[in-house]
Amino acid sequence: MSERTALGATAAQRRGRDLAKLAVYGGGALGALGLATVGVLLGQVEAARRTIPIAQAPPPRSDGLYGGRFGGEPVHMAMLGDSSAAGFGALRARQTPAALIATGLSRRLERPVRLHSLAVVGATSGMLVHQVEEALELRPDLAVILIGANDITHRAGQAASVRHLADSVRRLREAGATVVVGTCPDLGAVQPIRPPLRWLARSWSRQLAAAQTVAVVEAGGRTVSLGELLGPTFSAQPHRLFARDRFHPSAEGYALAASVLLPTVVAALRSPAGPQRVEAGARTAVDGVRSLPQAAVEAARHAGTEVSGVRVDGRDRGPAGRWAQLRRRMWEVVRQGEAPAGLADRANVVEQA
Repeated sequence: MSERTALGATAAQRRGRDLAKLAVYGGGALGALGLATVGVLLGQVEAARRTIPIAQAPPPRSDGLYGGRFGGEPVHMAMLGDSSAAGFGALRARQTPAALIATGLSRRLERPVRLHSLAVVGATSGMLVHQVEEALELRPDLAVILIGANDITHRAGQAASVRHLADSVRRLREAGATVVVGTCPDLGAVQPIRPPLRWLARSWSRQLAAAQTVAVVEAGGRTVSLGELLGPTFSAQPHRLFARDRFHPSAEGYALAASVLLPTVVAALRSPAGPQRVEAGARTAVDGVRSLPQAAVEAARHAGTEVSGVRVDGRDRGPAGRWAQLRRRMWEVVRQGEAPAGLADRANVVEQA
């Protein structure tokens, strides 16, 4: 059994433990809440653990050539990250976020896309180093990374998490790859998690997403905020956008995430390497130029916001640090395509009570 298959088969069994870890993440903050509140949180964790069913199947494999009908040299795309990047919860290969992005990218560029899915279920930012090693051997033109949820549930320190992510982005950029990172999703949207644990999960998700944004842009990549977009939407439509385990996204949920990421992926591949140039004062209500820390906080609060490095009057940095460009790109839901030839386009999902 491969490493990814083994991890996929046991990931759901760890969810109860992960929820318990979530309850004590940032222990100092919880200590201030008092013993009664901590007791409520632990009770909520136990209730959530009983509610979430155990799915035994790994995500479907989505590696292969997309848009083969188009001519030209294929774009080599590597998908890295955790279960959300792997598509855990999707029933078919073409429903995974990697396949959806590859499909949309091939249609937009009218070029074939060779997808290499390297994501591992249960991965934290500290585990990206192994995926990056695999990716570098493939010499990708594009790397898409979805990571962060397990850093919270596994109580990985925020500083260490963003350092590992920044190192990964930097190595990929030095190898010539364009890098787009979908920042930490909103764990407060997971239905079995109730207030007050939900409020804490949402706050921690937002804090990590902002820190990831700063680290990724400093390392030469671009970010797209997912938490504030997917959180309220998933909460409003849990039966449509969550998978059977009520923990991971469904096919529709993955389509929404891929659709938000795709415009940034396309723009990043089409634009020249390095920060864009703008004139001082180029600001609007949402889009515009900010210091990177300010842009990161705003992106974490606004749905589907892209953050990238920018030069103002020829300078990368201003009085408050590196300049960053905020963008809200137009997007539409990516339509599923055909699965790559030779792949079984399904996953057998078996649940236990």
